[in-house]
Amino acid sequence: MCRNITTLRGLEPPATDEEITAAALQFVRKVTGVTKVSDATREPVEQATQEIADIVTRLLDTLPERRQPPKTVPPLRRAEVQERIAQRMKEREEHERMHELGIAHTH
Repeated sequence: MCRNITTLRGLEPPATDEEITAAALQFVRKVTGVTKVSDATREPVEQATQEIADIVTRLLDTLPERRQPPKTVPPLRRAEVQERIAQRMKEREEHERMHELGIAHTH
């Protein structure tokens, strides 16, 4: 199993849809070898990710409660990961703004 996929069962508060989808995408990337989604791979990767996320959601809903919470904290609950995501979003928004304003820049 991919070491980057953390245990979602037994989290308090329960795993969010975003956390489940992130784990599903990580699984799809691992089994397909697709590290970066392109136009050619986008649709099948997104479809597989959604299907797996749906299955995981149903599975988590049907399993009994855990006696102890998982030992690891999911990445989306870690402060340093949230900071990286916020920085990437800020950079992406700035990049899109440059496009909208017609400002020359590099990619």
